[in-house]
Amino acid sequence: MQNQKKKIVFVVNPISGTRSKEGLKKLITETIDSDKYDWHIVSTAYAGHASVIAAQCVDEHVDICVAVGGDGTVNEVARSLVQSQTALGIIPCGSGNGLARHLCLPMDAKGAIEIINLGRIESFDYGIINRQPFFCTCGVGFDAFVSLKFAEAGKRGLVTYVENVLKEGLKYKPETYIIEDETGTHHYKAFLITCANAAQYGNNAYIAPGASMQDGLMDVIVMEPFNVMEAPKLAMDLFAKTLSSNSSIKTFQARRVHIRRQAPGAVHYDGDPIQMGTDIDVEMRPLGLRAVVNPEAIEDKAHPNKMVNTISSIMNKMIIK
Repeated sequence: MQNQKKKIVFVVNPISGTRSKEGLKKLITETIDSDKYDWHIVSTAYAGHASVIAAQCVDEHVDICVAVGGDGTVNEVARSLVQSQTALGIIPCGSGNGLARHLCLPMDAKGAIEIINLGRIESFDYGIINRQPFFCTCGVGFDAFVSLKFAEAGKRGLVTYVENVLKEGLKYKPETYIIEDETGTHHYKAFLITCANAAQYGNNAYIAPGASMQDGLMDVIVMEPFNVMEAPKLAMDLFAKTLSSNSSIKTFQARRVHIRRQAPGAVHYDGDPIQMGTDIDVEMRPLGLRAVVNPEAIEDKAHPNKMVNTISSIMNKMIIK
């Protein structure tokens, strides 16, 4: 008796990310292991549609639901898959691709499909910020502000991200926060507070280089106020995976935190900005998401010198202006 084929649904957001989806069906047909999988493609038609499709996949006991798009599409699909037996797959097409990079998935579509063929699935933690699921990071302060600016930028990619970080960072004012966790209450004047389930924001920007998605804990990163001369070093540390050693950074781990700030404002989860009030609750849900991983775990590493050159070039342009 032959083994029954597993079912896969590819959820394609035709307008998300930075890469064209043209030719995807042909590529899947040529690359997918047809002896192992039955598959079909569903395209999204409106904002939030990916979550609806993914929920239907859970109801229909689909084995793997693949998000084809950027970090927003991945979040939409994954939020409907948590606490289910349907696993998340990713074909990264975005500018950041934070979760795909953390899972060591190839950044090209053919390579990502070949990883799906291998069929290695593991369980991972995810987080909740005021009832909104996130899978990589969430935060308040400057990183939420940058997410807002990045969404409005009109173009995506590493250079746009770094430009926003450096230019806006020079004029952003730190805020005062109260953080409550299992150990007590702490007061901080901070540039940003990030709660990280995964190691990076995306684009190989490592906000929490040591973060694990399988330990039931979030890494909380508090970036304290710094002067203009320290900004380039902080930006370079972000890409060189050395941020945790910077004197402006305080880190700790927690299962849940309550953050209180002085006024409502922007918050981000997985890079998407949203407005929230003064009180913010963040908690981890251990091993609640099944996802396809790269069994060889070859990390997509950025070359630090390339990042240094990018940052230096942007800083020089800013000084000339």
